[in-house]
Amino acid sequence: MNFTNFGFDSRLMEGIDASGYEEATPVQQQVIPHILSGKDIIASAQTGTGKTAAFLLPLINKIITSSHDQHTINALVIVPTRELAVQIAQHLEGLSYFTNISSIAVYGGGDGNAFVQEKKALSMGADIVVCTPGKMMAHIKMGYVKLDGLKYLVLDEADRMLDMGFFDDIMFIIKHLPPKRQNLLFSATMPHKIRELARKILHQPEEVNISISKPPEKIIQEAFMVYDTQKIPLVLHLLKKRDFKMVLIFCSSKISVKQLTRELKRHKIPADEIHSDLDQDKREDVLIQFKSGRLPVLVATDILSRGIDIDNIDLVINFDVPHDGEDYVHRIGRTARAAAEGTAYTFVSVKEQRKFMSIEKLLGKPVPKAMVPEEFGEAPSYNPASSAGRAGTGNGGARPKRFKNNSFGKKQ
Repeated sequence: MNFTNFGFDSRLMEGIDASGYEEATPVQQQVIPHILSGKDIIASAQTGTGKTAAFLLPLINKIITSSHDQHTINALVIVPTRELAVQIAQHLEGLSYFTNISSIAVYGGGDGNAFVQEKKALSMGADIVVCTPGKMMAHIKMGYVKLDGLKYLVLDEADRMLDMGFFDDIMFIIKHLPPKRQNLLFSATMPHKIRELARKILHQPEEVNISISKPPEKIIQEAFMVYDTQKIPLVLHLLKKRDFKMVLIFCSSKISVKQLTRELKRHKIPADEIHSDLDQDKREDVLIQFKSGRLPVLVATDILSRGIDIDNIDLVINFDVPHDGEDYVHRIGRTARAAAEGTAYTFVSVKEQRKFMSIEKLLGKPVPKAMVPEEFGEAPSYNPASSAGRAGTGNGGARPKRFKNNSFGKKQ
């Protein structure tokens, strides 16, 4: 389905064309008509399905084609993290380039100048405000935020926001909004607590479900059974033996991120890191370098597992097993986006095998096991039912595939 079929304003179509959009994704095909018709939405879609444009495009179109108060906030988009707020704001800027839409991203961690800009926009009015819950709540408490004319509310990554403890902040913000408004709720998963939130804020919503909790089939997934001491050598081996152009490595702790990045740099592999110990300017600078291709390898905590909108990442490595199946889907969903293919490797230590088994249950099938190259010595078998892993393939473990050491990834 082409974007011309939605009947968008010509100014918005210019932005769509300039952004390189051609065919609408399934979530866009299903969601956009409902939003244009004024319906509330509750939508679940896996990462990389194009849901950001699914709500931005109709919001932009509705604002530029209808009369509205320019001295209030017309649309509020609430997201869980600064990174996602910045990303959506950039996305919005590109799509609305040929329109007169005004917008701002409001999030914590900025300096005094950022606060002044935020206060000005929130008190004088902006068409679309993208914000994190805590920061917006703080502004509202100061008494100058103009919300009386708000027409549209978007909650993006709603499940993530609830996991991060933002329920009270969200409800505080909603209590300050006009009761008559259009509500759009997007969530990767639909647990009970999301349904409860939906019942509180949505009015006769249309429900859209697009393949939740399953990674795209085009992602090549493989798991390596390793001891903790084998993880860093294996990363170095993988990056040196294969020509990956953009690599994103997820670690479960800041300590692991720092140690791995230090080793990569020591071995002359151009890499950098993102985690919560870095200030916002440094994080944004590293992310810009990675997006532009100047930085081939980025090591990160789960701060980037959702929301990062880069279409050409060809390898994701889970240095540690994610906390749960949903995190796994979001992490590996950073690759194979749009029409591209991608690869996802997961390193599974002995103590992480039970956790990985639960992920496989969520996926509904086992992840293929790859053999650790012989040069690294004996590796544990995959035997999640046992509390202790045994070396070698063992009787209870799945037998991994063997790879040649001199051409990693080519099966014998």
